Amino acid sequence: MTVSENSTLYTLGDRGQTVSGSANDVRGREVKDKDGAGIGKVADLLIDEQEQKVRFLLVEHGGFLGFGEKKTLIPVDAVTKITEGEVHVDQTGEQIKSAPGYDPKLINDRPYHSSLYNYYGYGPYWGAGYVYPLGFGGIGMGAY
Repeated sequence: MTVSENSTLYTLGDRGQTVSGSANDVRGREVKDKDGAGIGKVADLLIDEQEQKVRFLLVEHGGFLGFGEKKTLIPVDAVTKITEGEVHVDQTGEQIKSAPGYDPKLINDRPYHSSLYNYYGYGPYWGAGYVYPLGFGGIGMGAY
């Protein structure tokens, strides 16, 4: 299926939806950088409304007891491994901490998404030849 220029994203939590099978839902799991260091937690998932696929992890990191916490989007392309309690990504902790912050007003802004993909070194999901990451297939959005 080709991704439409008009496809929109939404956060799973905002719609009160879940991923089929609780073992497949990575929300709340710790995010580990490429060296195995903890970065933060997966707060939510951004879903492509047209294809029902996860496009970004919304990761909360930094701060203390909810104060000073930063939210960052990480493309699913960065995910290298998923375990029962962790999601591993191929980026450094510094790269993620320095990433552009999440702005919910830009959830469907293609230039913003493009800048994120560029920042992390990936081609965007709407680009020619894009292939959904196979390692992330276990969290496909088939049934809710």
